[in-house]
Amino acid sequence: MRRRYAVGGLLIAAAAVLLAVPGSALADATDLERAIAGKLDPSVGVNTMWVIVAGALVMFMQAGFAFLEIGFSRGKNAGTVVAKILSNFSIAAVGWWVCGFAFAFGGPLGSFIGHDGGFFFSDLGAYTAVQGGTQVFHPSFPVMDLSNATIESKFFFQFVFCAVSLAIVWGTTLERIKFGVYVIYAIVFSTLIYPIGAHWVFGGGFLQVGDWLGTGIVGMQDFAGSTAVHLIGATGALAALLLLGPRKGKYGADGKPRAIPGHSMPLFGLGVLILWLGWFGFNPGSTLNALDGRFAEILIITNLAAAFGVIAAVATARLKTGTIDIGMAGNGAIAALVAITAPSGYVELWAAPIIGAVAGVIVVLGVYAIDKYIDDPVGALSAHGLAGIWGTISCGIFTAPRLAQYNGFGDPNGGLWYSGSFDQLLAQVVGFAIAFTFVFVMSFSTFWAIKKLYGLRVTEEEEDAGLDISEHGMYGYPEQFIPQPEYPGAAPTPVPIPATVSAVTADRPSEA
Repeated sequence: MRRRYAVGGLLIAAAAVLLAVPGSALADATDLERAIAGKLDPSVGVNTMWVIVAGALVMFMQAGFAFLEIGFSRGKNAGTVVAKILSNFSIAAVGWWVCGFAFAFGGPLGSFIGHDGGFFFSDLGAYTAVQGGTQVFHPSFPVMDLSNATIESKFFFQFVFCAVSLAIVWGTTLERIKFGVYVIYAIVFSTLIYPIGAHWVFGGGFLQVGDWLGTGIVGMQDFAGSTAVHLIGATGALAALLLLGPRKGKYGADGKPRAIPGHSMPLFGLGVLILWLGWFGFNPGSTLNALDGRFAEILIITNLAAAFGVIAAVATARLKTGTIDIGMAGNGAIAALVAITAPSGYVELWAAPIIGAVAGVIVVLGVYAIDKYIDDPVGALSAHGLAGIWGTISCGIFTAPRLAQYNGFGDPNGGLWYSGSFDQLLAQVVGFAIAFTFVFVMSFSTFWAIKKLYGLRVTEEEEDAGLDISEHGMYGYPEQFIPQPEYPGAAPTPVPIPATVSAVTADRPSEA
């Protein structure tokens, strides 16, 4: 109990510090002045609107994660997912405002950590500049400087990416983790782990720019985050699971895994469809630009990959087990969407079915292999981790020269298929390996400290009772767990039907 009060005290202290921070002016006062004077370029409004709409779609993915995790949970643990999703999204929002955005997307290009652009979304530098004869916007955040969408829209769009990556961590820990662990790790993740890792990969950091330390390695390509978002989240999950351990009863005395079915596959399916919809903001939105029309092409590439992922996963599960597994069908879609995230802005349409189908096979075989040793209820280590690696590597194979040149990162000659060179493939492998190592070390250290100082798991008694009642004092489905006579508003005990009436009713034919 004292530990719970300590977490509450930490939150109150953090809130007091934030309230003491002086207010700061937003960066787009210049846009407002131009709009009032009737001189604002209409493209600013169009691009800003697109980025905000795309960001809203990505934010809606939180509902997808909620339904997916609730569906894969047993009924006694359904309610805690709601509190977890809302709390982590809110903590990430604050962490992103404090320093996350500055660390992740602040310049200069090729840096280890972003440090241009101020904390608390202040002191964001110049509004425009001319570099190499080209006008750029918000040059303190150089990886996004060719889009004239307002910096506020870019801030929001990149924040919801951070929140998605954090959500990936927790699906793996269902049904046995203390709620306070969410709070502590979310603070560290949103202010340090994700911003630094994302900066390296697609925030303008040294991996993306290339030739770091004079190695001659070309820049890493990750258009929307197969590594920067999904692999980072899955890596944090792996670190947590190694210290957390499996759910009670997951492995038998012989060490073999046993299925612990979730309580609602319909909710799981709804979650998958919401995530699929959200990806139409995730990948196309990463253009940060509506006027060049590329977002529609990227949307089709994303959708086609997902479709092939489902088909391949269903077929693989059928061959493997003899049944069409509902969970594998959903994870096939997610794995393919994860895989196409990095190459979506770098590959031609013909490559999307290949990337998606391979991801569908990987996720099925990966889930079965991982389940033998690690209890991952939602299959995130495979769907976001293994598929994220495959998606990152696929850029090294399928990147088209025209798109590498348009995006300005990596080998301008394209991937192995086009150039016959392993340069881009090497950059992809080295890049995800470095990102994985950093995130794993940081996450494992954080969870180890939490385990020693606060604890990771609830007690066996609390796990048996379910986290809804043990952590929150209420049930997600109260009528299933509270005896009817004790449930407020319960219907009175039905009056027994007289035997004579029952006999008459039994003789009547049933109605269709």
